[in-house]
Amino acid sequence: MRTRSAELRGAGLAWRRFVGACLLGLLTGASAAPAAEPAASAPEALETLERMQDALRRKSFQGTFVVTAGGQARSTRISHFNVGNQQYQRVEILDGLRCEIFRHNDQVHTLWPGLGRAVVEERRPLAAFPALIEGGSERLDKVYQVREVGSDRVAGHEARVLELRPRDRLRFAHRLWTERRTGLLLRAEVLGADGTVLESVAFSELQIGVRPQPELVLGPMRQTEGYRVQRSRLEPVALDESGWMLQGVPEGFRHLSSVRRPIERPLPPAAAPSGALAATAAEPQARVEVLQTIYSDGLTHVSLFIEPFEARQHRRELLLSTGATQTLVRRQGDWWITVVGDVPVATLQAFAAGLERRR
Repeated sequence: MRTRSAELRGAGLAWRRFVGACLLGLLTGASAAPAAEPAASAPEALETLERMQDALRRKSFQGTFVVTAGGQARSTRISHFNVGNQQYQRVEILDGLRCEIFRHNDQVHTLWPGLGRAVVEERRPLAAFPALIEGGSERLDKVYQVREVGSDRVAGHEARVLELRPRDRLRFAHRLWTERRTGLLLRAEVLGADGTVLESVAFSELQIGVRPQPELVLGPMRQTEGYRVQRSRLEPVALDESGWMLQGVPEGFRHLSSVRRPIERPLPPAAAPSGALAATAAEPQARVEVLQTIYSDGLTHVSLFIEPFEARQHRRELLLSTGATQTLVRRQGDWWITVVGDVPVATLQAFAAGLERRR
């Protein structure tokens, strides 16, 4: 079964992120600005970002990409088809536990054949690769300096290389490779403050302009016989109506959505069934309802998960870091708060510090 951190990634940040461990200090100067104002972004670079958006909406492609983060590398096979205004996507994780993800627009089926488990849900395409920009290039220009820095080849395709430098200390820098003819994103890197590559994802082989085959997606979505199917219904909610408020949202981030999300996870040993019941329950599950709210600066996302505190399940506060992904977990009164995002730790701490229980 998935670990707690894997469920959180699947819930909102999508399948390509990884979570590790590293304890850091308290928030200090999260909103401080750089000493010098960066130059304006080049119009040509912003236009390239717009073409990258358009390519994902219009082009059909198949390929394999590799995610490298925290000293680990994982390969994923992807087929993406556009037919009119319909999008179809098939994703197969090639390393570790077998996992397949099928998406038709916002309808997502995630299958674990070896476990006989399937999750059916509606989900926005957040933090996927190739990525979509939330709000367009003009919005990105307010928080990143965008410029073209050269040319390269990725998986046999000629590419333009873009660099997005943050205008503050609240986010990481990014480097993007877009296919010169179509604009499709071929490779992406997240960079630390010292220029170190924290995480990278890149196609190792890619075919652009393939014939759309929607049945490769729709067929498996109809065939869930033999699976234990969990249907996850997301209930849209207003954050304030749920009794919470987020004060002082970090600069450049906007609210995208808030939902109540059911999550299944293994029960701790003390809470597991015993006797005859235990013999039929190899891994007892608890079903928990979690409030998830998502913010974006247009390029990256931060998710906050809020659930009632349960002493047997929530044993320690922590701060995790692998590659670009940071995860902050802490108790707030009778609640357990998890904040996840590909942003500096101080940004997560700013989100957590601004979260207030109003009733």
